[in-house]
Amino acid sequence: MSAIRLLVLGAVRQHGRAHGYQVRNDLEYWGAHEWSNAKPGSIYHALKQMAKQGLLLAHEIAPSTAGGPPRVEYEITETGAEEYFTLLREYLTAHDQRPDVLTAALGFMVDLERAEVLELLEERVRGIEEWRRSVTEYYTPEEGPGQLGHIGEIMNFWVHSADSGAQWTRGLIDRIRDGAYTFAGEGEPFVGVLEEGQENPYATAMRHPGDGR
Repeated sequence: MSAIRLLVLGAVRQHGRAHGYQVRNDLEYWGAHEWSNAKPGSIYHALKQMAKQGLLLAHEIAPSTAGGPPRVEYEITETGAEEYFTLLREYLTAHDQRPDVLTAALGFMVDLERAEVLELLEERVRGIEEWRRSVTEYYTPEEGPGQLGHIGEIMNFWVHSADSGAQWTRGLIDRIRDGAYTFAGEGEPFVGVLEEGQENPYATAMRHPGDGR
């Protein structure tokens, strides 16, 4: 599982059409460069690769007033939208992914209907509980980690991770069920993207050759 694919598709989709630097700027605005592999090189590579795969449509537009080569604006295709929603549903459900993958999915969950998000998160809890049961077939938490020597700390960490993950997910389910946030079909959702030319207070200011394209 890779967060960068969902992040880039989601950022382009929110704009309708966006050039690479806009996508990079949005992801840095969300802090994705800190909690995922969304570094400039990865972002521009993902844009080009997904355009080749038919998930994005690349439009060459006139160069900027500063000169240079034509810029490329990307637009999500029907196939790209299908991939986006497939990844979003998978990442909200899977209990064994890296934190950056779940974080990316949380950032776009309002693109789904409330009822579906609740179902996906409940499935996530069931997956966590099933995984915990498989761990405790070989490890009894009540007896403490010492029963397996220092290796028991690994099992102890897994059990605590499962418990905290399930608890957090149940809390999110309760908040959503109580009406938190605006989901698809309910009105205008919160959109955390920057307008063209809007200053990004969280930009890294690190230049990359792809910024001009």
